[in-house]
Amino acid sequence: MARTTLVYDDDCGFCTWWAEYFDDRTDVRIVGFSDLTPELRERLPEEYEACSHFLTETDVYSCGASIEQVLAHSGIVDPLDDVVGFARNFEDYERLREHGYRWAANNRDLLGRVVSTTPPARRESNDS
Repeated sequence: MARTTLVYDDDCGFCTWWAEYFDDRTDVRIVGFSDLTPELRERLPEEYEACSHFLTETDVYSCGASIEQVLAHSGIVDPLDDVVGFARNFEDYERLREHGYRWAANNRDLLGRVVSTTPPARRESNDS
């Protein structure tokens, strides 16, 4: 089976911190927007830069679903499958998951004050 892949905004310090967190603890391949191959880009939605994406061999999960999937595939949170399975019994779960993702995405500058690292896209431009 092909490796799972998390695609993220590699020009965001908050996003980079989380991507590196997953990279250090999982076998999920991490790819920034600036490093997308044509094959990966083709699998993403048209406005892919609006959020992160988690790709399996057959599926693409975007935004809140991408974070849910990377956590589920990572093994970092063992009981996550049970919690998510239970939460999916409620019709508001998906809406709340996506609302939480969107809140975090819209507040990356604030959250980046707590956890952040220099993103790869800026590391390269600073080296010039």
